[in-house]
Amino acid sequence: MARCIAQTSFDPARAALYESLFMVGNGHFGIRGSDEERRHSVYRGTFINGFFEKKPIQYGEWAYGYARNHQTILNVIDAASIELEVDGSPLDFSSGLKTYERCLDLDAGKLVRRLEWESPSGVLIRVNSERLASFEKAEIAAMRYEVSPDAACSIKLVSFLDGSVRNRPAEAGDPRVGSHIDANPILWCKVEARDGALLLAGTTVRSGLGLAVAVRHVVSFSGSSILRAEHSAGGETLFSSYCADCAGGERFRLDKFVAVVNGSADAIKRLADEARAAAEDAANRGYDEIAALQADYLRTFWAGADIQIQGDPKMEEGLRFNIFHLLQSAGRDGRTSIAAKGLSGEGYEGHYFWDTEIYALPFFDYEAPAIARSLVRYRIGILGKARERARELSLPGVLFPWRTIDGEETSAYYPAGTAQFHIDADIAYALMRYVEATGERGILLEGGAELLFETARLWMGLGFFNPRKEKKFCIPCVTGPDEYTALVDNNAYTNLMAEFNLRHAWKVATELQDQHPEEFSALAERIGLSPSEIGEWRKAADMMYLPFDKETGIVPQDDQFMDRPAWNLAETPREQFPLLLHYHPLMIYRRQVLKQPDTVLAMFLRHERFSLAEKMRNFRFYEPLTTGDSSLSHCIQSVAAAECGETGKAYEYFAKTARMDLDDVHGNSRDGVHIAAMAGSWISVVYGFAGMREGRDCLSFRPMLPPAWKRLAFSIGWRGSRIACEYTAETSTYSLVWGTEIDIEHEGKRYHLASGAPVCIDERPKPLVWIFDLDGVIADTAVLHTRAWMRLADELGIPFRPETGELVKGVSRMASLCIVLGDHAAEYDAESLAELADRKNCYYRELVEHVGPSDILPGMADLLASLKNDGRMLVLASASRNAPAIIKQLGLEGTFDGIVDAAAVSMPKPDPEIFIRAAEMAGARLKDCVAFEDAQAGIDAIRAAGIFSVGIGTKLVGADIRFDSTSLVDRKAIEDAFYKRG
Repeated sequence: MARCIAQTSFDPARAALYESLFMVGNGHFGIRGSDEERRHSVYRGTFINGFFEKKPIQYGEWAYGYARNHQTILNVIDAASIELEVDGSPLDFSSGLKTYERCLDLDAGKLVRRLEWESPSGVLIRVNSERLASFEKAEIAAMRYEVSPDAACSIKLVSFLDGSVRNRPAEAGDPRVGSHIDANPILWCKVEARDGALLLAGTTVRSGLGLAVAVRHVVSFSGSSILRAEHSAGGETLFSSYCADCAGGERFRLDKFVAVVNGSADAIKRLADEARAAAEDAANRGYDEIAALQADYLRTFWAGADIQIQGDPKMEEGLRFNIFHLLQSAGRDGRTSIAAKGLSGEGYEGHYFWDTEIYALPFFDYEAPAIARSLVRYRIGILGKARERARELSLPGVLFPWRTIDGEETSAYYPAGTAQFHIDADIAYALMRYVEATGERGILLEGGAELLFETARLWMGLGFFNPRKEKKFCIPCVTGPDEYTALVDNNAYTNLMAEFNLRHAWKVATELQDQHPEEFSALAERIGLSPSEIGEWRKAADMMYLPFDKETGIVPQDDQFMDRPAWNLAETPREQFPLLLHYHPLMIYRRQVLKQPDTVLAMFLRHERFSLAEKMRNFRFYEPLTTGDSSLSHCIQSVAAAECGETGKAYEYFAKTARMDLDDVHGNSRDGVHIAAMAGSWISVVYGFAGMREGRDCLSFRPMLPPAWKRLAFSIGWRGSRIACEYTAETSTYSLVWGTEIDIEHEGKRYHLASGAPVCIDERPKPLVWIFDLDGVIADTAVLHTRAWMRLADELGIPFRPETGELVKGVSRMASLCIVLGDHAAEYDAESLAELADRKNCYYRELVEHVGPSDILPGMADLLASLKNDGRMLVLASASRNAPAIIKQLGLEGTFDGIVDAAAVSMPKPDPEIFIRAAEMAGARLKDCVAFEDAQAGIDAIRAAGIFSVGIGTKLVGADIRFDSTSLVDRKAIEDAFYKRG
């Protein structure tokens, strides 16, 4: 299938947007997708990865340790400009434009334009143009501009190399846009224009960088008239002009080859020589050869990286577009990374953020590991500056910057910048994920281990074993990923990632001592690492403090989060978003409100630390507090929703990230594309809808497709092998494309993949596990609870109303006690409440002693026997801690394959935990379970778990099927409804 992003008409109002969308780049440089003719453009320019200027930050009030310099990626030159004149009139889209279409060809790796224009002299002109940035030769861009008139006319083509372009000035109302570099940032010291060759070479004023850009032209003309050429080097703008008198049907073609070479300012002569030679070599090879190599490169790339979505062409288009931009934007030399806007614009001044490690690197780990390695090498390469920054802040180890280009912290706002210490752990996490995904451990001996050890040291300087929290390791005064909450104690994300960092530093140190003792000894001596220090890393990891709110079962974002009032997002006008542009930071920081997921992101990255029930609970708590003001939000929300079984919601979030730029969701793609969101769309599909997770020794999958998708297919590289994954509503299929035989896990079960032996798994739901509540479903022990509560209430002199018996159904003992006590609950302390709950339980157990088989509710004994006879698994899920004793009294001992009671869960119904635990106990998928309940809280819990629900009673709402009483329960009706729901 052709991969092409089309523009079918010229719209001046959307020109700046398309300039970002249609950027062509190769990781070394990017050329914005402007039309060749300058009058039709908004923000023309070329950006070189890592090429920047700096300028001192001017503070109204300065404090020690503040970042010193702005750094801004430079709009260095415009080499894509070509002007067309016909009979002296310039090509002008405002009049005479007949047809216009452009295509970003993702297979060919080039921007293609086709248009027809009628000149003022009445000649119909066909113009075909193309441009590409070579993946094979990183310094080369190649362009073709071809003109064909339908009648005799004079044609003039003028090709420019323009060094007068500048960055956009900073916008006072939006800190995300514009440059702090206001003076001429490049001093051009070599300016040449002769014989079809142009050259600009110069240096920056402060950053010490040098640049040379050479252009070589090749002109072909099918006519017989004399071709006239002119070359000029006036100031910073150079051009070559070619004129000819054309007859109708003749073709006038200009091929333009641009070489972009950069390095140190003191090597400017060498850079100029290299640029000239590269441009000359490209011209000798010709446009067609360069374009063919580009297509070959992308053919290989797409063979592994493509994602196919049958039934949703718009999302498939968005994914492919995003993947292509990721490829175009990633540095490949170990000295550069991926800017927040890639190479498509100067938003965020071309800075590198932690977005690269957490959002973009996973794609490259699995689809382009050589690029992933280069991105990790970039962080290793700036260890020196990170070490200097840590010393400046009186900290051990290293402190990586929040935003940077060359490794120096350049964020002037420390509460949401420097205070994001989690970046150290993010980088360590990305390093180890690369190692695990590729199996390539050599990078640990090439600076990776040093990075792990030095980042671990930072945590020992930031945190401490807190005697007020049972000597747990606490980390005060930090900012997590959520920039709407700053300078807090024990940010859950930070602590979880720091724990990972510390534990893996200890593991790698232990491994290297055993397997590479000489290299380890040399490193330890160089950085002054002792065995006792390594031991402290493990101790800190083992003792890491994690906030937890027992009342709600929530992992608070930080120690103070639950004590803040929530921001009323529903009543905030849409024009007041993003909040950061309309409210003072203090007004934001004092509320429960998130710019982007924080704890939910941690639960995704540290998925092995949390149960599904915990993830559901926290996602549903934080979702209404999350604004989505950050483009990083939507993909993580999508993954979390998919894991929670909320496929519709997952798709809504995915659609925003998949087409973030194509649909200009945030209204600012003109400033550059959103690289992290682009990577996030891949994350949403692979980690969300396919449910991929990294295990200790293999990949695991738990697919959850949107209903509209007929088929999802992609492939994943894993430790030298490649796995093809294909999903439909009916089946999941895994094949070994190449490499050694490996294992995978699907829905918790392990499968072996060998060449020529695909594994096909039936995905259709089947009612294999039947889960039962006890009270009111198996036996009417609810009446015994009611009698016990009535006795307690009578002893306390508290009225027990008839409706109270219904309110305590399916509710935990302590929660029931609070319901019974009502306003009187405030009169008792925790110890007294516990004593009352125990007293009630004693009364209940006295009543239970008289229960027998005759107390099984009508119809249930036969249903249980029928299911057992057919090999169905039966699990009891009861809030009663007395469930095992009651089952024995009922004569049903051995009937159930497992029992989950209140002791096994942290939160009562309507939290879904008890039913999720029951499914996990049975080793079953949630979609293969049926659960019975007689209480509304229980039905709500089953629905929240995504399990098929059977309600017993006349007043229940929301059950998939309901019976007025157990005597009316019909197994066939249940199974028919189950299969109908699908």
